[in-house]
Amino acid sequence: MRVLAPAAGRLGDSSRARSVAWGRAAVLLILGLVCLAQLGCGFRLRGVVEIPAELNPVYIQAAGNSPVSAALVDQLAGGDVTLAATAGEAKLILRILSESRYSQVVAVDSGGRVLAYELHYLVSYDAVTPDGAQKVPGQSLDLIRNFDNPDVEVLGKQLEEELIYQDFARDAADRILMRLRVTLL
Repeated sequence: MRVLAPAAGRLGDSSRARSVAWGRAAVLLILGLVCLAQLGCGFRLRGVVEIPAELNPVYIQAAGNSPVSAALVDQLAGGDVTLAATAGEAKLILRILSESRYSQVVAVDSGGRVLAYELHYLVSYDAVTPDGAQKVPGQSLDLIRNFDNPDVEVLGKQLEEELIYQDFARDAADRILMRLRVTLL
């Protein structure tokens, strides 16, 4: 009588392989269903900007050194929206009417030293067609963030404040594009 031990080992390996294959198939099926559900509900990645074809290309009109304008160009660069070089070539003109930033003292210690500021970034904008028809009425954004100001690392705090204002510009551009999408579609 002969016992075939290797054959019994192979049988266990094939059932284990089958089990792993079924597990992978189940994971792929679940991922596929999640993707289909997201497509069906209209989910889109943030940053995908939709502008009606009749309003494309878009011209961004702002002061020459506008951080919000630069952030808008960056966000629109990878999408389906074409940027016009001049207002005459555009079908929609997004105008950054004003940008300003300021800070307010919100906390002081008993010696009168400032402990915290409230940073503000104000942006006003609208959108018109080249003939002056208003597509998006004038709107304003006031972005606010608290900023602690200990007496140590003064240079680092100045750099941090500048980075916060750069973040404000990107956030303002994102909010403007979101409102533009909602208004125009």
